[in-house]
Amino acid sequence: MLNYHIIPVTPFEQNCTLLWCGETMRGAFVDPGGDLERLLAAAAERQVTIEKLLLTHGHIDHAGGAGELARRLGVPIEGPQREESFWLDQLALQSRQFGFPPAQAVLPDRWLEEGDSVRIGNETLQVLHTPGHTPGHVVFFHAGSRLAIVGDVLFAGSIGRTDFPRGNHQALLDSIRNKLWPLGDDVAFIPGHGPMSTFGAERRDNPFVGDYA
Repeated sequence: MLNYHIIPVTPFEQNCTLLWCGETMRGAFVDPGGDLERLLAAAAERQVTIEKLLLTHGHIDHAGGAGELARRLGVPIEGPQREESFWLDQLALQSRQFGFPPAQAVLPDRWLEEGDSVRIGNETLQVLHTPGHTPGHVVFFHAGSRLAIVGDVLFAGSIGRTDFPRGNHQALLDSIRNKLWPLGDDVAFIPGHGPMSTFGAERRDNPFVGDYA
């Protein structure tokens, strides 16, 4: 069984997700953007042993704490897709631009591609490459739990920005409609910011990418 706990971090209230396997109590942080002591406390409280870090994309609020946390825990970083080196190489610059604590460029131990999978304990998550918000953005999907961690692709009632360098509005719409919707209306998703929703609710009501948009 895959368990999750959402921990908002950084001044941007980015949803870092603690995922763990209920059988092995081994887990991962998805998008550890900052506030590392809070993240470590959440894992310790639940007696979860962190075995890796997962990144959906390279913006500072999602990836700013990944390098330091990986060094402290001695664990690998997996994801995003390799086109995201464009953003991960600029983490130090992003930290200065947005007033974040100093951050270093991150080189993942494993780049992820469409169709790859990642393991957390005995649980497996599918990887989908979902460009648009950024070029190398990925989404993690756990079929057994009907749960997706979608980063900044899709939000409750909204979609990701595409006005950053290498953003692409049409690519974002295509990622949502061609990669996420086919997973099923019953899939619940954890966005990079704000409350959870389901793909079905967004197909019905989302003014940007719903079926009647």
